[in-house]
Amino acid sequence: QVQLVESGGGLVQPGGSLRLSCAASGSIFRIAAMGWYRQAPGQQRESVAVINSGGSANYADSVKGRFTISRDNAKNTVYLQMNSLQIEDTAVYYCKAEVVLVGRRFEKYDFWGQGTQVTVSS
Repeated sequence: QVQLVESGGGLVQPGGSLRLSCAASGSIFRIAAMGWYRQAPGQQRESVAVINSGGSANYADSVKGRFTISRDNAKNTVYLQMNSLQIEDTAVYYCKAEVVLVGRRFEKYDFWGQGTQVTVSS
């Protein structure tokens, strides 16, 4: 019904930057919240940043001041600009979209992307 495709991960040195993108497509009536989550080896998936349809964003304390989430509603796309990357930011990053489907306007469904690896290493 809905597909989320992420891009932009890779290997970067500490202090470097990366920009992640996630584009949603399919039977979308509208998208409410969109967000980025990450999961490091042996750890639980955690929320990194979430943005609602109006542009209000919330961040995990560990990334405040370094990461910026944004979205293009016309393109159903969410971005994560990551600056001053640290080794501790190494993880698989997933995007999630809270979607109202065409023909089901009174319900919201969560869809996840496949994940993109971010590795911060010297």
